[in-house]
Amino acid sequence: MNSENAFPIGTLGQKWTAIEKRQWLEQTSVKRSYFDEVMPKIDGLKNDFDAFHYADLHYDANPVGESRYPLWALKSKSWSANKPTVLITGGVHGYETSGVHGALLFAQSEAKRYQDQFNIVIAPCVSPWGYETINRWNPDALDPNRNFIANSPAQESAALMKMVKDLDAPILVHIDLHETTDTDELEFRPALAARDGLAYTKGSIPDGFYTVGDTEKQDDALQKAIIDSVRKVTHIAPADDNHQIIGSDVTQDGVINYPLAKLGLCAGFTDYTYCTTTEVYPDSPKVTNDECNRAQVAAIVGALDYVLTTL
Repeated sequence: MNSENAFPIGTLGQKWTAIEKRQWLEQTSVKRSYFDEVMPKIDGLKNDFDAFHYADLHYDANPVGESRYPLWALKSKSWSANKPTVLITGGVHGYETSGVHGALLFAQSEAKRYQDQFNIVIAPCVSPWGYETINRWNPDALDPNRNFIANSPAQESAALMKMVKDLDAPILVHIDLHETTDTDELEFRPALAARDGLAYTKGSIPDGFYTVGDTEKQDDALQKAIIDSVRKVTHIAPADDNHQIIGSDVTQDGVINYPLAKLGLCAGFTDYTYCTTTEVYPDSPKVTNDECNRAQVAAIVGALDYVLTTL
């Protein structure tokens, strides 16, 4: 694939207008159901958590999928101002399946044993339209995970930021669950280049799990604890020949760092002490969907077990 034919919509070197964005939207399709696959799992956790409806996404002119998506989160029943708060987010990129179901599996299987030490709030599917259409963007051709900024134009990002602000609780730990998939290079990065009028240069997808820390608050010990926990479930992504993963220098086995807040990333919008972005590789022949979900759980467990040693 080269830059000249990287994406079928738009003209090389020209940014998309509303016409191209509409063309892109109309070629998407619903492939699975947020209401059938995610909402019942949230409902099933209401005995263990306070489930709360924090916003609605409205896409009234959307020809694909629903025009309204209710956003739900789970909150510890034993919430106390005397406990530090942990925020777990999944499905910021809706197509990244284990981010959604890994967050829900943690709530179901492991969260109870941490609720005496932490307040826990889980937003398992921040981008339900993206979940249904298996898409990185929202219907406005915006990436929610580049729009955690003031006056965000992405409804998903703005809704989550408001929800966290309304909690009125300092966030000690923020764990944002993601995946890196083959479609990042086959579809989503070519689309991004086309949308922004840029040439597409093909990259590579690492085979394995890795984390993204914050260059502004680098915490090598936290990231190592996560990697050590996850390697019990799945393999860790190796560095490439340039000692990088997706173009960023590897600081230790399976770890890179980004300037999270500067890039408008979800993991960077809270005034956290500890944070990580997880990256599972679901397209590897070495893993199953269940292993991907369990890798996300292992990442959360590794992070929280480490933080407990620092309190």
